[in-house]
Amino acid sequence: MERKNNTDRYGNEFSESIKRQVWEKARIVPGVDPKRRRLDICGAWIEWNQYGVTKEYRTGWEIDHIKPIAKGGTDDVSNLQPLQWQNNRKKADRFPAFNYQAVTIEL
Repeated sequence: MERKNNTDRYGNEFSESIKRQVWEKARIVPGVDPKRRRLDICGAWIEWNQYGVTKEYRTGWEIDHIKPIAKGGTDDVSNLQPLQWQNNRKKADRFPAFNYQAVTIEL
């Protein structure tokens, strides 16, 4: 059975605490409210209230396992990062992953 996005290794949704810890890893942009908007590692805008939203060219984001579960990664916060949903889909289960930027979003 394939795991859904935004779930831990057992297929459970991430807790609010984990979600917040992962959000804190996103890049803060001066002059932008960091509680609402940040940049993922690819430079795409993500918005706190768009967690799990997967509409094309939107600021939805997902929690990505840096080292995928399929490759032996864990659910530890140190192995999690926030990614705009299209960037997360392009990265998929690649590890090590590089050049997986699918989109940058200008607001």
